Amino acid sequence: MSVSDPTIRTTPAVEETGETSSRILQTRGLRKQFGGLVATDDVDFAVEEGELRCLIGPNGAGKSTFLKLVTGRHEPTAGSIYYDGMDVTDLPTHERVDRGISMKFQVPSLYPELSVRDNVRIPLQRVATPGEFEARTRETLERFNLLEEIDTVAANLSHGQQQRLEIGMAMTLEPKLMLLDEPVAGLSIEETAEIADLLEALRAEEEVAFVVIEHDIDFVERIADRVTVLHQGAIFTEGTIEEVKADPAVRRIYLGEGA
Repeated sequence: MSVSDPTIRTTPAVEETGETSSRILQTRGLRKQFGGLVATDDVDFAVEEGELRCLIGPNGAGKSTFLKLVTGRHEPTAGSIYYDGMDVTDLPTHERVDRGISMKFQVPSLYPELSVRDNVRIPLQRVATPGEFEARTRETLERFNLLEEIDTVAANLSHGQQQRLEIGMAMTLEPKLMLLDEPVAGLSIEETAEIADLLEALRAEEEVAFVVIEHDIDFVERIADRVTVLHQGAIFTEGTIEEVKADPAVRRIYLGEGA
């Protein structure tokens, strides 16, 4: 039978993010409520394969909550999450990781008492054999400009080095979708430029989509294909960074301009 045969039934996940779709992620009606507080409100959000999407918005807009819903760290109050042809709404976090969703949180979640080498080896255990550990560890650290720090205790790295290490650890899991929560917060201009260069290189080399929360508009302008603005838990607008910056309403709620 033809794939267009109406007697063939497909799931919404397959229709939204399956082989015939260019989308890797689609949420529908995604809502998260903590008591009387609505953190995300009826969010329909889509990311294309290989896209780098930035999420911006004022503090409390629901950005981090949204990413935690996608990774399974929060259970949604309502709505669905479709990823790579699957409905992952009810999957635990570790199963989403196994299917290719990886996240770097705002505060580095390294193992501070362990060496840089051992930090990388921990996620590698999910995807590599013991005989591959050393070679793949060195390959990762060289790629992220940390090979000279291979024996350094992670707590002794600079903040920028810690950010690069955690992105490297997440990338060892071979994700199809990488979520980054404020990867350049607290970094110098030079360190921010290094992270931008790194993300651009990863996009060029890997078949991976990125969703990046960030407040640094200059950084967003450099890296983003498209930008989604969240406000009070809902999508306020979407577009290119030029379109978003030109929107007077966005400037009022996010950039603090006007009354």
